[in-house]
Amino acid sequence: MIDEFAKNNLHGRLRRDREALLWKLDGLSEYDVRRPLTATGTNLLGLVKHVATVEARYFGEVFDRPSPEPLPRWQDSDGSDLWAAGDETRDQIIGFYRRTWEHSDATIDALPLDAPGHVPWWPEPYPNTNLFAVMTHVLSESVRHTGHADILREGLDGRTGIRAEYERPVDEEARAAHRAKIEEAARSAAPTKD
Repeated sequence: MIDEFAKNNLHGRLRRDREALLWKLDGLSEYDVRRPLTATGTNLLGLVKHVATVEARYFGEVFDRPSPEPLPRWQDSDGSDLWAAGDETRDQIIGFYRRTWEHSDATIDALPLDAPGHVPWWPEPYPNTNLFAVMTHVLSESVRHTGHADILREGLDGRTGIRAEYERPVDEEARAAHRAKIEEAARSAAPTKD
């Protein structure tokens, strides 16, 4: 009974965060979803592509249920899953992510939490694992990158939130006052120069 509760809880949270990540793209131009927003080039559409690739590998190869999506061998990873090439459309990447959900969900539904899996890219002694550990790992990756997307989106147009239904209109005046209060606290804590 606890296994089904744990599995359903983890799976529900994964589904929630998948939708939240895609929501971060809503209303943005092609340029804004693709442009590098950090010194390392992190961008919103690249985060979606990366999380899709992570899910495809973990719920595919790890359980000997290869993704129907073409993926380069993990050994050949070159970072191209972190950004969208000029010939890749937003719809293609979102479609890849949604098809990956279907395959991942089928794997999760078909296997018990203690189903054995093998992650060849994890170092010894960790490559032999199970569905519970993989679900936890993939959920952590999804949450982490959805958080990155939240911060990137806030930097673009000020929109924040974990899900569309919780979004509130931005009160620029209140936000500026709050930020000023935090800035003042930071300055007062900094040592003064003599």
